[in-house]
Amino acid sequence: MFGKKSSFDEVRSGLKPLFPHLWRYCLVLTGSAQIADDLSQSTCLRALEKAQHYTPGTNLKSWLFRMAQRIWLNELRAAAVRRGGGMTTLEETQIPDAKPGPESNLFFREVLLEVGALPEAQRVAVVLVYAEGYSYKQAAEILDIPVGTVMSRLAAARLKLNQKLNDNESKLG
Repeated sequence: MFGKKSSFDEVRSGLKPLFPHLWRYCLVLTGSAQIADDLSQSTCLRALEKAQHYTPGTNLKSWLFRMAQRIWLNELRAAAVRRGGGMTTLEETQIPDAKPGPESNLFFREVLLEVGALPEAQRVAVVLVYAEGYSYKQAAEILDIPVGTVMSRLAAARLKLNQKLNDNESKLG
């Protein structure tokens, strides 16, 4: 009893260190820093409200990502009903990054724009596997899809990004 954390305690203590990852995932989902702020905060609030459903000792980050995805999908459905929806383009998103130098920032922005231009399903798979480090199986569980679908989305994304890179190189050469 003394060494074990309750589900609420584990969720509450895990939110702060996982928040940057959650926010980045929300940014990828929404394409807007402001909306990512709202979605990540809504996810934290929902996590605290639903903490009794979390199993202590399991992957809290995965649980939060899945929750954020479901909240976002519900928001999209509601927006489509209310006003037809619409998302901010990644070019309009301001991403603060004080650490890297100018060249790194330019390269990072170019890569982020190319990833942001991918279809949502591919973009989310890329971020979960390549940025967040989830295995294909874990990403499939978060997205509630088969592992083969994750692999297919990643292959399609790599192909598109590679084609774009080759197009850019041929323009320079």
